[in-house]
Amino acid sequence: MKLNEVQKAQVNNQIKRLREAGSFYGERLKELGIDRIDTQEDFENLPFSSKEDLRDAYPLGLLAVPEEEIVRIHSSSGTTGTPVIIPYTAKDVDDWATMFARCYEFAGITNKDRIQITPGYGLWTAGIGFQAGCEKLGAMSIPMGPGNTDKQLKMMVDLKSTVIGATSSYALLLAEEISKRGLKDKICLKKGVIGSERWGEKMRKRIKDELGIELYDIYGLTEIYGPGIGISCKYDTGMHIWDDFIYLEIVDPVTGKTLPDGEMGEIVITTLVKEGAPLIRFRTHDLSRIIPGECECGSKFPRIDIIMGRTDDMFKVKGVNMFPSQIEEVIRDTEGASSEYMADISHENGKDLFVLSVEGEDGADFEKVANKLRTTFKSRIGMTPVVKIVSLGTLPRSEKKTQRIHDYRVS
Repeated sequence: MKLNEVQKAQVNNQIKRLREAGSFYGERLKELGIDRIDTQEDFENLPFSSKEDLRDAYPLGLLAVPEEEIVRIHSSSGTTGTPVIIPYTAKDVDDWATMFARCYEFAGITNKDRIQITPGYGLWTAGIGFQAGCEKLGAMSIPMGPGNTDKQLKMMVDLKSTVIGATSSYALLLAEEISKRGLKDKICLKKGVIGSERWGEKMRKRIKDELGIELYDIYGLTEIYGPGIGISCKYDTGMHIWDDFIYLEIVDPVTGKTLPDGEMGEIVITTLVKEGAPLIRFRTHDLSRIIPGECECGSKFPRIDIIMGRTDDMFKVKGVNMFPSQIEEVIRDTEGASSEYMADISHENGKDLFVLSVEGEDGADFEKVANKLRTTFKSRIGMTPVVKIVSLGTLPRSEKKTQRIHDYRVS
């Protein structure tokens, strides 16, 4: 995927604005003597920006417009280190709502739908993004936010919600509660728009089957507007990315070289029209690939695969590097294992100890499931964990993102 002429002009406009504003990135471009690009090679030679850069710019060093043009700020959901503050102009807010409304439309959602919004509000971008897109579309928003499951279910039944916006973790929790309380025949849900965290195929199937709904993956991150910069369509063959607002490339996480379409690597995003805090070649750490060719739906918007993980997700146990996505693949391919798991890593008696707790499906032979998990884990990943199979519903559920890897070793 290469920049078209319109996108090149948009990038040059952003370079000009950043230089004139004197933001952290504008100053870097000046130091490097960069004032425009003319070719794809020029663009791919532009320096990356990173979350560390954004933290260094705290609190408002990203501003590329006069402060009086800023109508809102958001902050990334990370809980450690200096927060990242992203300023938005009125146009940024409206553009984001336009993108999110487009996401709803791609999912077949209309102004006749009632959308129950469960992600958090406040500095986090999720809840307010779901709501702004809903209002732009003209649908009825039910802005619940996270938690208070009793009230969530009461509103879902009484207001006849047809769409739910949620993290996969909370969607699963609600699905399980609906099943436990015998509410499946009382709800009117038809679709779920799910984002904010990676989720495996078994988790997807459980939510889909227990709620009887269509599921759509939505993509986004606070630094680049928020959720809503892309979504899957009914054919479920990747997420369409709105390339009239952002330009997305895939790079080798180690070398930084741009990779051909179809190869897995790190997502890098350039905002083409953002005013408050434009970013050029921002390294997201998310891992995916650009899917070549056109989608069956007929849309010309490019597609990326589901997010496979993050470059900073990797952890090492007994000298073996692994990612959460690898654990999820082993669980996915193990008959009798359900979607939920938790990994506890500690260091005892001079050795790493890796304990993998996995929920077993009802009626499964837990000992057989544990043996299969140990064998598959060893053959695919290269080490043998201590495996514990527990009953469905035993492991903690989350109203936001579920923390599945717990590393208790002293750094």
